[in-house]
Amino acid sequence: MPTKSSPATVVEGQLHSETELEASASTKAKKISLFEIFLQGIWKNNPGLCQLLGMCPLLAVTTSAANALGLGIATVVVLTISSTVIACIRKLIVPEVRIPIYVVLIAALVTVVRFEVEAYFPELYRQLGIYLALIATNCIIMGRAEAFAGRNNPLRSAVDAISCGIGFTLVLFVLGSVREILGNGTFFVGGSDLLGAWAADFEMQLFSTDYTLLIAILPPGGFFVLAFLIAAKNALDGRKKRRADRKSRIKSINV
Repeated sequence: MPTKSSPATVVEGQLHSETELEASASTKAKKISLFEIFLQGIWKNNPGLCQLLGMCPLLAVTTSAANALGLGIATVVVLTISSTVIACIRKLIVPEVRIPIYVVLIAALVTVVRFEVEAYFPELYRQLGIYLALIATNCIIMGRAEAFAGRNNPLRSAVDAISCGIGFTLVLFVLGSVREILGNGTFFVGGSDLLGAWAADFEMQLFSTDYTLLIAILPPGGFFVLAFLIAAKNALDGRKKRRADRKSRIKSINV
């Protein structure tokens, strides 16, 4: 009696079933240490600088450092919880309907986070507006759920989610800080609304109150600053690679 076979895929000239490919991917993932996973999300495979995911909030919300940090924290919370839950129930999810299940779970978490922000941080909620709800459609969250959390255990998935979330938050914060300084001559204004009264000491007026550079706080300014950040990262990676190449060269011996 014929049995139902899983779909096959050609890889490097050989025919492999999806089950074999998934097992191979899982084996490769297990070879990576937790520290390497964390480093991938923070720097090597940063969602904002390498994968260029989440461009909508990355450019729209980063007009100030406080707004960027607030959205980053909310993204980390949703990303970490969703990835951990998906990793826990991954064997119970039918593959054909995994995407709708991911969407429902992520949307539920975003709704809870949005209500919490609205209740305890009303000023931040007013500043973020629709972009707080749009975390549900953030490519980073869905991408990590599909590429990593659905294939790994809860611990590894949580580390991956935290690292990607922190990496994305760092890009948001740096981008927001640069744009706020160049655009308004201030730094971290509104931070006390997010972190409490103690953060008021970090709010600074760097230039005169009538200073403004409108292009920096408009979307084109966001694209320019992001381009410089990506260029800086690529330059650092290239410099590190060149140093490694020089060290690995065998010095010629003159006879």
